[in-house]
Amino acid sequence: MRPFKYTGANSPSDALKLLIKNPNARFLAGGTNLIDLMKEDVERPDELIDLTRLDSTSFSKISFGVNTAGVSLGATGKNTDAAHHPEIRQNFPILTKAILAGASAQIRNMATNGGNLLQRTRCSYFYDTAMACNKRSPGSGCAAMEGINRMHAIFGWSENCVAVYPSDMAVALSALDARIKVMQADGNVRSIPIHDFHRLPGDHPEKDNNLNRTELITSIEIPTNKFAAHSAYVKVRDRNSYAFALVSVAAGLVLEGNKILSAHIAMGGVAHKPWRALKAEALLKGKIASTANFTAAAQAEMTEAKPLSHNKFKVALGRNTIVSALEIALRGAESPI
Repeated sequence: MRPFKYTGANSPSDALKLLIKNPNARFLAGGTNLIDLMKEDVERPDELIDLTRLDSTSFSKISFGVNTAGVSLGATGKNTDAAHHPEIRQNFPILTKAILAGASAQIRNMATNGGNLLQRTRCSYFYDTAMACNKRSPGSGCAAMEGINRMHAIFGWSENCVAVYPSDMAVALSALDARIKVMQADGNVRSIPIHDFHRLPGDHPEKDNNLNRTELITSIEIPTNKFAAHSAYVKVRDRNSYAFALVSVAAGLVLEGNKILSAHIAMGGVAHKPWRALKAEALLKGKIASTANFTAAAQAEMTEAKPLSHNKFKVALGRNTIVSALEIALRGAESPI
């Protein structure tokens, strides 16, 4: 690891001023991803600005009915606290399930809500500084394109990058139509829909999201929903722990009897960002909740997939995982772990 300066920020405005002052500085919260990347020499900041001193403010709190009809998750709050909060378990069980499906208990105890959104890809070529990677070094090429790309994207990739976004939490937030609240350098605040927060790679795979460098995530705002009782998070992976998703699906159904008023479906492990299954959602609206209709909607969604040389299996896996998640949601949300 390269030497770096460690600086503590006492207020959001203080943190932003420090960041603006040093173009090579980075914010540090839980550090569960950033520090690993620094050890691998992928990230090379010369200053880390510690945000944990902001914990005495609303930045770490979970608030209900304040500035949102649902719940507000403070950016420096821990993943564990969000997952196990009794009201989140009751009213947003899909979020609890997604968080608990990710990483390990030790990491969840350190990882923050805002930091979870800023995770970088776990593509092995991104982590290996000897390999070409446009995300790590723009213009160098994408070794994964012709390499071992079993874990990589089947939706939305470009010739410049086929990496996938790793967060489980963000997949649930996509299905929940969350918004990301950020503070700008001038003190103004803007709210970014989760669907617009992360980016597809296009010509700039080095940009994971649409957060400006001189902006600070303050909270995640989640509106109330009508599918808490009919929701599911299904994660398919190579082993049951310490593994990222091959495919994951967050699904919620708003029902009137057996009729689907609306469906909310997001996928993980398949794209550079949480992939909202809009085609499947549209086909399910107004239909009877049945395995046949779930299968037809899932099949329609997966027709847009463009698998790579080693991940063609993800097309069938994605279809089956959507159906499985919808069937579980239909039966009724199981109690979070």
